[in-house]
Amino acid sequence: MTASVAAALPHGDRWFDDGLYTSVTDVAHRSPGWLDTAVSVWSTYGLFLFGALLLAAWWRARPSGSARAALALAAPLAVLAGFVVSTGLKALLREQRPCQTLHTVTVEVCPALGDWSLPSNHAVLAAAVAATLLFTDRGLAALAVPAAVAMGASRVWVGAHYPHDVVLGLAVGAGVAWALMAGARRATAPVAERLGTTRFAPLVAKR
Repeated sequence: MTASVAAALPHGDRWFDDGLYTSVTDVAHRSPGWLDTAVSVWSTYGLFLFGALLLAAWWRARPSGSARAALALAAPLAVLAGFVVSTGLKALLREQRPCQTLHTVTVEVCPALGDWSLPSNHAVLAAAVAATLLFTDRGLAALAVPAAVAMGASRVWVGAHYPHDVVLGLAVGAGVAWALMAGARRATAPVAERLGTTRFAPLVAKR
C-alpha cells in the first residue's frame, strides 16, 4: 500500500491494529516518566546488546577446530541479510509511521514523513540475532529470544511502530537468518578445518 493510498483512507480504516497501537501509546502516556525513559533507552540502545551477544557467541564457540565458531562468524552476515530484506520491504510497502497517521501522544518524537514503518528494522535485527544464536549458542539464545520480543514491544510503546510492523519484523528477521544459518551449517566444518591451518586460526580456535 503506497503512502498516497494510505493517506486517502478514513482514519478508522487505516489498519486493523490501530486500536491496539493507540491503547499502548495511551498507557505509555499515563505511565511514570522513569518507565517511559527506561523503555525509550532500551528501544534506542538495546541493539548494542544483540551485537554483544553475537560477539559472545563467537568467543564461546572457539574450542580447537570448532565448526560452531565458523558458523558464529557467519551469523553477522545472516543478520545483515535480514536488514537488507527489511529495507527492500520498506521501500516496497511504503507504510507511514502510525504517529503520522493517528492522533496520539507518543514517548518519542515521530520520525519524518517518508521514514517508512513496515517492517520494524529494530525487530528484524533483534530477531535475526536471536535466530542465529539458536544455531551457535542455545544459552545465549535463551536471553536473546525474549529480548527480541521486548525490543519489538518497545517500538510500539514509544510510538514508532504499529504492532503488525513488529510482528512482520520479527518474522522477517528470524526467517531470513534461520534459512541462511541452516544453509551455512553444512559448510562450517570444512571452513573451520581450513581456517585452522592458516593465520586466521584464532578465529575458530583458542590459542
